[in-house]
Amino acid sequence: MTDVLIAVQGRAGRITLNRPAALNALTHDMCLAIEAALDLWRDDPAVALIVIDGNGDRAFCAGGDIALMYQSAIRGDFSVGQRFWRGEYRMNAKLFEFPKPVVSFLHGFVMGGGVGVGCHASHRIVGDTSRVAMPECAIGLVPDVGGTLWLARAPGRLGEFLGLTGDRMNAGDAIYAGFADYCVPEPVWPALKDRLCDSGDPGLIEAVAHPAPLSRLAGWQVEIDAVFDGETLGDIVRAFVQHPSAAVDLTRTAIARNSPLSMLVTLQNIRSVRARDDIRHCLDTEYRFTHRAAAQSDFVEGVRAMIIDKDRNPRWRHAGWAVVPEADVLAMTQPLTDAVLTFDKKETA
Repeated sequence: MTDVLIAVQGRAGRITLNRPAALNALTHDMCLAIEAALDLWRDDPAVALIVIDGNGDRAFCAGGDIALMYQSAIRGDFSVGQRFWRGEYRMNAKLFEFPKPVVSFLHGFVMGGGVGVGCHASHRIVGDTSRVAMPECAIGLVPDVGGTLWLARAPGRLGEFLGLTGDRMNAGDAIYAGFADYCVPEPVWPALKDRLCDSGDPGLIEAVAHPAPLSRLAGWQVEIDAVFDGETLGDIVRAFVQHPSAAVDLTRTAIARNSPLSMLVTLQNIRSVRARDDIRHCLDTEYRFTHRAAAQSDFVEGVRAMIIDKDRNPRWRHAGWAVVPEADVLAMTQPLTDAVLTFDKKETA
């Protein structure tokens, strides 16, 4: 079975993620196939737009297939993950910069790598089952695939909250936070896809879109801004006492659970990307961490605890965020000198 289905239907290029048993988790080959399709359709006059969706009922895409990276990393081979992230990030940039309309249908779980495929589209559709999140700090990574750009662009300090907690957004939250554009009832999706393919006109979405549901995050915005406006993670934690709320309770639990190193770098990355607001700067910033992740961060232990053994008891390198040396953060965020991320080189293996 082909893991990603790629075809031209009418006036549309169709990309369908096709690993439903694995929640459509991305492999390196899937990233390369999507990239190749984007390159092929970019200047093809017969293709007016692209439609991206995922097979199965549970997920558009729940992330990258990190089990393979884990297995290679515990053998001391870090190149598998590095090659995967390079290919994935090139594909993310091409989606973000694609000159034609891209319509994504984001049902079920849309997490990590799923954000990188679905949320860089120009027309992002969510529905009743959509659950969008960047939960990387829970496995010792940082929000990546260009997701830091959407975190940086979110209203107020909402991006810091979402990045540090990995909170799952429903349709209303995702639209409010800037990760999606339209709420369309999911029973309408098959007919809408066919009409988009026949017409090549993304303007058809407006006719079937419903008002966005009320956003829980919008109701928390004032409290989130008050707490997450702090310059450091320490400032944020110290603000908990002055601003008790449901958002603070959720954050306190997440900070106690997640990788201390990942959270400190995530906070720094969001602020850096907010200052530049550029997708390539964003991906380069993220790759500084992910390139080093297997060798120098909590990634391998986080995957073991959450994905492989599932004991949910990771033994992080640091006992808490307050004892992480600045040198350890710098080691994960300083520019790469011999493995700089590029956006024009294709890799086939």
